[in-house]
Amino acid sequence: MSQVDINHARALVYQLLSSLFAREVDEQRLKELTSEAAQQFWEQLSLEANFTQSVDKIRSTLNGIKDDEALLELAEDYCGLFLVGTKHSASPYASLYLSGEDEPLLFGEQHQQMSEFLHQSKLQVQSHFPEPADHLAVMLAYMAHLCCHSEDSVQLSFLQTCVDSWLAKFINQLTQCHKNGFYSAVATLTLAWVKQDIAQLEPAVAVIS
Repeated sequence: MSQVDINHARALVYQLLSSLFAREVDEQRLKELTSEAAQQFWEQLSLEANFTQSVDKIRSTLNGIKDDEALLELAEDYCGLFLVGTKHSASPYASLYLSGEDEPLLFGEQHQQMSEFLHQSKLQVQSHFPEPADHLAVMLAYMAHLCCHSEDSVQLSFLQTCVDSWLAKFINQLTQCHKNGFYSAVATLTLAWVKQDIAQLEPAVAVIS
């Protein structure tokens, strides 16, 4: 497999993870995530020991949704965890975990930094996604873009400073609210994927530098 193919595959994983944090799973998305192609993708991903448990939870949840009621319950989980902003939720914004303030504000420093990254890459948050730019879904989508358009050193720096720097804190909050749930598995898979990607990028960057 060429490096271009590898980077494209990495981008697809980041895009998938981004989409799961960006919005709740609806009927059309469920069909995509449980299609034959998707099953093969999940199977391949689960071969990595660090991903197996999370992937198995994600697959079993998705494959177990057989009616509208089960799909609605998953949508309610998404809303309760990511949209309501209470102590029983886990808001997916970097600023809430990195600002160091007692009551951090949305659209703060991390949002401004991420907005600048997007501007430099001639990208922007889509109008139908009215969220601050430091939302995890935006960061993962941007990383998907970097996989195919930026040097390894740029990718590594972004992952370390903008994603890995707060992801564990977010997951800790999420698992307290949603232990052993679908979105805990998605978040845990995301952290494991980011950690592995960093580990693979570091030697390549070291050789270049």
